[in-house]
Amino acid sequence: MPGILYIVPTPVGNLDDMTFRAVQVLKEADLILAEDTRTSSVLLHRYDIHGKLQSHHKFNEHQTAELIKDRILVGLNVALISDAGTPGISDPGFLLVRTCAEEGIEVQTLPGATACIPAIVSSGLPCDRFCFEGFLPVKKGRQTMLKELSTETRTMVFYESPYRLVKTLEQFGEYFGKDRRCSVAREISKVHEEHRRGTLEEVAAWFKDHEPRGEIVIVVAGAPTDKKKHKDTEEE
Repeated sequence: MPGILYIVPTPVGNLDDMTFRAVQVLKEADLILAEDTRTSSVLLHRYDIHGKLQSHHKFNEHQTAELIKDRILVGLNVALISDAGTPGISDPGFLLVRTCAEEGIEVQTLPGATACIPAIVSSGLPCDRFCFEGFLPVKKGRQTMLKELSTETRTMVFYESPYRLVKTLEQFGEYFGKDRRCSVAREISKVHEEHRRGTLEEVAAWFKDHEPRGEIVIVVAGAPTDKKKHKDTEEE
């Protein structure tokens, strides 16, 4: 009888954000796949989890997905974790899930930690409708995507490196308008958690003077609906 693939979220900062069910699944799994075994070992040690650990990251997932699928088919229960948050959300996971799903293997995704939801809820911007864009392309396709998003009316959520934060905020200002509202969440659930809110111009200026560090989530207000209607009229 085939085993099960479990997708297990892990804390994005505070290790106490681990759920009881996540700990239980990891303790019972025959194999734990980790993005970085050194990082995950700290978490597993904290919760007295001693299962077999194997590396599964963006550089080897194409080679390992089929092998893992075969192991699940012969009865192993496998749990996939990433360094932080929910696997598959800007982290390795999609390819393995698709491979297993196409084979008819049961995939169970546990609810749990992710950086984008706390960031958008804390932003003060509308969160009834939003789009998650993850990391923007660094070079190829970046300008095309920014142009397309300039008329997006839903609140937008992005992940970004602290080293590119100021440049990205300035580009957002060029394409979306410098007065567009935004919020930058930094180090969510950690000791130095910070939420900086204001216009794109104001927040970019702040981080020019205060070097950003840690994990970054940018939340940007959507375009006014009349701007979207204006573009549609021009295209007609």
